[in-house]
Parts: sequence; C-alpha cells; structure tokens
Amino acid sequence: MDEGLLRRLTPHVLAVLVRRGADFAAAEDAVQDALVEAIRVWPADPPRDAKGWLVTVAWRRFLDATRSDAARRRREDRVDEQPAPGPAPATDDTLQLYFLCAHPALTPSSAVALTLRAVGGLTTRQIARAYLVPEATMAQRISRAKRTVSGVRFDRPGDVATVLRVLYLVFNEGYSGDVDLAAEAIRLTRQLAAAIDHPEVAGLLALMLLHHARRASRTAPDGSLVPLAEQDRARWDTASIAEGVEILQAALAVDRLGEYQAQAAVAALHADAPTAEETDWVQIVEWYDELVRLTDSPVVRLNRAVAVCEADGPRAGLAALAALDGSLPRHTAVAAYLHERDGDLATAAQLYAEAAHKASDLAERDHLVRQAARLNTGRRL
Repeated sequence: MDEGLLRRLTPHVLAVLVRRGADFAAAEDAVQDALVEAIRVWPADPPRDAKGWLVTVAWRRFLDATRSDAARRRREDRVDEQPAPGPAPATDDTLQLYFLCAHPALTPSSAVALTLRAVGGLTTRQIARAYLVPEATMAQRISRAKRTVSGVRFDRPGDVATVLRVLYLVFNEGYSGDVDLAAEAIRLTRQLAAAIDHPEVAGLLALMLLHHARRASRTAPDGSLVPLAEQDRARWDTASIAEGVEILQAALAVDRLGEYQAQAAVAALHADAPTAEETDWVQIVEWYDELVRLTDSPVVRLNRAVAVCEADGPRAGLAALAALDGSLPRHTAVAAYLHERDGDLATAAQLYAEAAHKASDLAERDHLVRQAARLNTGRRL
C-alpha cells in the first residue's frame, strides 16, 4: 500500500466532491471513509485509476450519508445521482481547497490545522503531535473549522495573500513531533506555485527554501542556538540556495514586488555572503526599506535597526531602535545586541537578562542567558 500516494490524492479527491456540491465537512468525512476502504481493498485488488476509484467511492459514501439524513433532503435533490464511474477529471481543484482553508472566518491556528488536514493530507494525530497538543483538542479544532467553512461557495477569487500567510505560519512552526512542518510547508507551497502563477507565491517558496537551507547549522550538537554570524556556512544546503535564488530572480523579473519577495531578497543576500563579514548590509537595509514601505510592520523596523547597525554603526542602529515601541517582541534582545556592539557591556548584560526573562521559547531563553553570563564574566576578569 502506497500511503504517500493516498496522501497526495486526498486533497484532489476532496476538491472534486466540494466542486460537485458537497459541503466541506461531509465531503471530508466521505473521503476519509474512501481512504479506509482503499487501505482494505487495494493490497489485493489495486485499481488502474487510483484517483477515479477514490472519487467514485467517496461520492457514493457522500450520497449514502446524505440520503440517510431526512434533514438534508434538499441537498440530496441538488446533488441528484452519482456520476458514472470512470476516469477522474484532469481538473485540479486543489487551489480551491487552499482558499477554503484560509477563509477569513477562521482563526490562524484553525486555518493552519485545516490546511494540514485537507491539503496536506496529515492525520489529526500527526497534526496534534506536531503542535504538542492532545489529539482530542486538535480534533475539536479541526471539526469547528470544518463547520465554519461548510456551505461556503466560491463565486469570487480567493485571497492569495491569506493563503500565503497560512503557509508561512506552517513554515514558522518548524519541526516538532513526527511531522516536519517546515518541509511540509515547502511541499504545499510548491504545490500552490504549480497551480497559480503569482510572483508572491514564488517569493514565499524562495524565502522558505533560503531559510530552510540554513537549518542544519542553526543549532549546536547540544541543541543550543547558533546565531547567523557564527553558523558554519559549509553546512548550508547549496542546492536549496541555488533553487531559491533562481525562483526569486524569476519572481522579481515580473516587477510586482511583494513582501515575501523582499524578505527572500534579504535571505538571498545572507546566503550569497561567503562569510558574515562579507555580508552586503547596505543592500539589506535597502530591502528592509522596501519592506517597511510594503508592510509598515514594527517587526520589520526592528530587524531593520539591526541591519542599520551593521551597515552604519551601532549608534545609527540605536537611533533607529529608539523610534520603536519597547514592548515589541525581541525589542529588548535587539537593544542588548546594539548596546554590546556600542561597547556598553553593562547595559547589554542587563538587557540580555531581561530579554531572557521575557522569552517564550526555551532555546532562545537559554541563548540570551548565556549572552548575559558571557558579558558579566568578561567584565569581572
């Protein structure tokens, strides 16, 4: 039994049922029933057309469920009879699922969970393990999300920006449990890029590839964080970097700049530098200026302050930081770094300790504690 094939076919089959008129929740239940039947039947009698077989069985299950519920008589009249078995249509409706799962009525966490379930083909258990929550909790979250989008019909184009935000959220979850969410986000974004010609889709895929290329060097053997400037660049995945740069260049050539393309451009400049000292910080500041223009994001301005420090000196970086709200996440950590670069080690040590106290991520907290200890030890010697 090729479980990978079932996982790849799941969103396609689900999309066919939704297009035929099934609401999302009922369609998803029917597809799951078809998958269970496939696992039972296929080892002894594999079908010639796997997708067609799944569509036929899932549609039968949907009709059976519809006819058994008197309250759904109107839906039964609408869907009428089952289409004759045969090859599944070549139309790829997966794009519709992306928009459905990124519906504005859903919370970000629900949109992510539903995307992983419906488009990614992950089981509820896998998603729960990835997010380190009980399976029952995740099942409730997915059920609520399915109820929310049930009955939604697409009579207008979906919002690509919302879909991209959901995929970026998946990517930023990284890796936990038995599911590599960063790799899963790249797989899903590749799928989206194949379905829609959009420079920001390409920009997000490039950004993911460029960030993911540095993954092996981000942590030491003991699990501690390794800052970008200290990473072993020989461990970076040059193939992913080359692919990401190629995709980015093609997207930029369209001349419809968006935030993901600009972020990818920053990542590409880091990837292009043979050493940290050779990083083109002046050009990185220029790209952050573009990002500020596109998003006006305080987080972008915070990152820009670090780039300004590297390009024009710590005093310039501190001046850029002074204009930002001190309650921003990582503001204190950035302030600590800039003060250290400016030679004020006492202030930097104090700020590193404060930042560690505020950090929600254990690895980041331990890193900041070590930075504070390093400066305090150095000052005592």
